[in-house]
Order: sequence, then structure tokens, then C-alpha cells
Amino acid sequence: MSDQYLEEFVRESEEAITALNNSLLDLESDPDDEAAMEQIFRTAHTLKGNFGAMGFEEASELAHAIEDLLDGMRDESVPVSGDVMDLIFEGVDRIEAIVTEIDETGETDTATADLVDELRATHEAHESGDAEAVTTEQTGATEGGADPVTVLEAVDTDPTEGLVAAELAVGGEMPGVDAMLALEAIEDQVAILGTVPDREDVEDGAFEESFLIALDAPDDTVAREAIDAAGDAEIRAIDTIAPERIDDARDQGDTSESDGDLASAQSAQEIKSVRVDVDQLDDLHGQVEQLVTSRIKLRRAVEDRNFNSANDTLNELDKVTANLQNTVMDMRLVPLKKVVGKFPRLVRDLARDLDKEITFEIDGEDIELDRTILTEISDPLMHILRNSVDHGIERPDEREAAGKPREGQIELRATRERDHVVITVEDDGAGLDADEIRDQARREGVRSSDELDAMSDDEVYDLVFHPGFSTSEEVTDVSGRGVGMDVVHETVSQLDGSVDVASTLGEGTTVSLRLPVTMAIVKVLFVSVAGERYGIPIKNVDEITRSTESETINGRPVIRHNDEIYPVIDLGEAFDVPGARTNGDGMLVRVRESERRVALHCDAVEAQEEVVVKPLEGILSGTPGLSGTAVLGDGNIVHIIDVVTL
Repeated sequence: MSDQYLEEFVRESEEAITALNNSLLDLESDPDDEAAMEQIFRTAHTLKGNFGAMGFEEASELAHAIEDLLDGMRDESVPVSGDVMDLIFEGVDRIEAIVTEIDETGETDTATADLVDELRATHEAHESGDAEAVTTEQTGATEGGADPVTVLEAVDTDPTEGLVAAELAVGGEMPGVDAMLALEAIEDQVAILGTVPDREDVEDGAFEESFLIALDAPDDTVAREAIDAAGDAEIRAIDTIAPERIDDARDQGDTSESDGDLASAQSAQEIKSVRVDVDQLDDLHGQVEQLVTSRIKLRRAVEDRNFNSANDTLNELDKVTANLQNTVMDMRLVPLKKVVGKFPRLVRDLARDLDKEITFEIDGEDIELDRTILTEISDPLMHILRNSVDHGIERPDEREAAGKPREGQIELRATRERDHVVITVEDDGAGLDADEIRDQARREGVRSSDELDAMSDDEVYDLVFHPGFSTSEEVTDVSGRGVGMDVVHETVSQLDGSVDVASTLGEGTTVSLRLPVTMAIVKVLFVSVAGERYGIPIKNVDEITRSTESETINGRPVIRHNDEIYPVIDLGEAFDVPGARTNGDGMLVRVRESERRVALHCDAVEAQEEVVVKPLEGILSGTPGLSGTAVLGDGNIVHIIDVVTL
């Protein structure tokens, strides 16, 4: 199969999956949305046909089963309920996993039979008017609902005889003691592979009415005899888990655990390719023709020693390369929806997992950013959204008690401000408690008590970016304790951007990311330190003065500007530059206050120039004080300073 056809198939499938997810969300919020239903059918039909045409029959069959269930929803024999939508979304996730596998290996081994059976059983059950008719054999669950995936989470070792899952209940006023005695008696007959909840919790009585147990037994008859012999436990449900169902369940578990990572990886993969408008290609072709013409004219002028003509040709060349640069920069721009298109589904799933009601809106998804920047901000945005859903938005009953609507609101907005894009994530949740953050920062030694007391609330909010800092005592599966904002800050800073937090207690929180539209070509100010040259991005520079204007406070050099104190950083000391220093006091480059309140000391300030910045990679990635390197026209390499991490 041609790599070109396969690559095109993968890209089209990824776009179709994103469109299908979003249309399904529209349908779930409004079951009468005929336009959404029509779009869903077109997309599902396209996926089915494309899989079939490429020879992926099992994936085509899965898409067909989804299409059939959707047909039942269209004729209203199947309700647009949360459970049915969960099943359809599970099917879409399986298709997404298949596409990812095809993209990586050119083929797929992802199992689909179990899910196809479940989709068809659900459809047939609703068609027959008996929604309870979905059998345990079809759904992959035990009689009492013991999901193999859930059971397997408790199994640390593979069974030697076979795996039997059972749901047990114990009576009496001391359920923990009764459960402990029952487990010990069962263990005399067969090996216990695990329990849900874990055994310690079961023996403490930390379960409601019943618990799950995984036994190493050849079949449910042997397991039932062992449980009955214990005498202290009632069997609510019991089922033998066949080997193929164990494998399928583990595959499902692996898929569900990596949903967030998969969404992020998919976004990154999509941005490896960009669609280019034909007009842009025509412009590029015309500019290359002009470039070739200018090269020929310049060669002739040099051969004829006609320096006036050579100078004119160089001016033409400047214009051509400038236009070429702008065209290529435009071609690298990708709409924000390439990343945020997957977020509505993410928020929906998290809200259901946390029993929260949330409306999520996106505004400005057509705004474009450089594909490199867009790829890098996918994970930070996803983390901010997870924090907002998990720690920001309250549960419906808590919101009602606070006089709020049961349904929380999260909005992601993007706006263009000249050569920057501002992406804002705003929620109407509980907000940040500045006093609580102060207390936590004091306990963790992040700042001294005097510093914390002197800080404004806005300055206190910025402490959430301190590595490892968190105000949440509760660890959750969604976002831990909320830690990780330091990673968000670091990623945005490496992209030459900034991040800000604003919050009102009881009303909500807003996180704003300010990012450059493109970062490949930057205008820099060259400075020298003991013969070494460095580049400082012009947009970071506010003022250049002689170092004679500095003074010393508490033994450290500073300068004053508008009654504000700016500490002075000696670049020679910061980068440990060897060699003798230039005679004289040197120069000071004051950094814009919006970036960092600091002044940089150097020996001399040189010229300004546009350079192509290459980010540091490998073990050099994340080096404090450096954002990348640039190769100059004379072949020399210059380090570009990152004023934020210096």
C-alpha cells in the first residue's frame, strides 16, 4: 500500500474523528438537532467506507455498528441517553486508537469484536423494547455488573487455573470482620488474585453492601464451592472470565488510561502536516522565480564588476526574501481548532466521571498560530482545562447552595493582538483563596511570612506556578492535586510567551496565555561580554543605559526607573564567561517590566538584526537563561537569551 495513500487516509480519518466527536456532543446537548444528526451520519459513513476501501475490515465493521446504533437514535427507537452516548463515544475512541496504530505501524491489531457485539446488542435490545436484554456475555460484564476491566485492575499476577470474578456481600453489624473471615476461608480453597476495593479496605469495611473478588479457579463452579464453604459471604454475581475477554479488557483498560495522552498525541501528529492554499503555492512559486532571476542578475553584475547593478540587485533580493519569508511564515500558520477541537469531548468525559454539569464553549478557534507553538501548547491547555473541571467547577449541589446555577461554565477564548495571540480559559467555579495560598506557601517555605504579607492577591495567585506547589489536599485521578502549573509556565516561557492567573473567590478563575504568532524569525539586540556575543530579543528590551547609573543596595547592584528598583544581572557571571573584561563600566539593558523586572549588564551593545532562532534540543533543552541559538551570516553561532529563566 502506498505510503502517500496511507498518510492521506490517516489525516482524513483524524479530521473525521474530531468532527464526529463534536457533532455527537451537539446531539447529546440537543437530541432534536437534525443538522448534528445529519453530520454524524455523513462522517460515520465516510469512516466506514474509508476503512473498507483500505482493507481494514474489522474497523469498518465497528464503524458500521456505530452507524446502525445511530440509525436507531434517528428513528427514536434508541434514546439519546448518557449510557448510550458513552457506548458510542467508546466506539469512537476505539476507532481513534486504530487510526493511531495504523499511522505508526501501517496495520492494526486492536480488538473490535467485543465492542461490535455490545453496540449491536444495545441496538437490538432497544429495538425489541427490552433494554435489559443486553446479556452479560455480550457486554463483557458479570451478572451483577462486575466489569472485567475493573476486576483486572485488582489482579497483580496472571491466573494459573483461570480467572473467576464474583460480587460478594456479607451480613452482620461488623462487615469488615465478616469480610476478613470470609476471605481467609476462601483462601484456604483457592487463590485470591485481588479485590475491589483493595483487601485492606475490604477488611476495614470500606465498601457499600458488596465488593468484587478475583479468584484463580478453572470455572465458576469451583469458585462457587469455595465461597459457599466459607459460609460468611453471599454470592451476588459470579462469572468465568475467558482468556480472550481478559485480553480485550486489558486492551480497553490501556485505551481508557491513555485517553488524555492519546488526544494530545493526536493533536501533535495532525500538526506535522498542514494544508496549504493553492494561492499561497502560486505566490511561493512566483517568489522563487524572482529569486532565481535575482541570483542570475547578481552573478552577471559581479562578473562584469558592475557594482552599481549589483547593489540594485541586492536591494531587489532583500524585497524578494522578505516576501518569501512572509509567505513561508503564513504557510506555517495552523488554526487553533487543530488542538482545541478535541477539548469539548475531554471536558464532557471528565464532567461525567466527576458527576458535574458543565457547559464548555470555544470562541476564536479559527485564529492561527505557528504549528510549532500550537503543538507545544496542547498539553498546557489540556492541563488547565483538567484543573478547571476538577478543582474549579463545584458539584451541582454545592453550586445551588452557593446560589449559582447547577451547570458550571467554562469558556476558552482566543484573540489576536498584533503579533501575539491571547488564549484565555475562564470558569465560574469556586475561585482561588488568596489567604489559603499564602498559608500553604508559608507552610512549604515558598516565601517568607513578611514577603507573603506584603504581596497583593494577584501576586499571590502567581505562586501556583511554583514547582510542586498546590492548594489542594485531595489527590484525584483527573489532575492529581492540581500540580503541574509550573510545567504550564515553563512551556509557555520557552515559547517566548507569558501566563497569568486572575481569580475571585466564589466567582471563578481565569488563566491567560499570551503567545507569539510565530517564533522562527526574531529581531535581536546583540551584546558582548568578554568577547562573547549574545542576542536579546528586541521585544524584551525597554531601555539601554550606561552602567554608571546603577547603585548598590544591600551589597547588590540595582538601577532605579520610575521609582521602581531593578536588580542588575551580570551576564558574565550568569554564563560564567572566561577571559578578561572590557575596560570601562559597560552597559545596562533594562528588560520590559511585563517580562521581568531586571537589568542586564554587558560590556557593549552592538547592532540589531533579524535571525532564525533554533530551539535547544536534547540535554540542552530547558537550559536556564537560553532560549536557543542563531547562525549569523558570517557562520558564527550566537546564543539567544531567555530573560525570564535567566
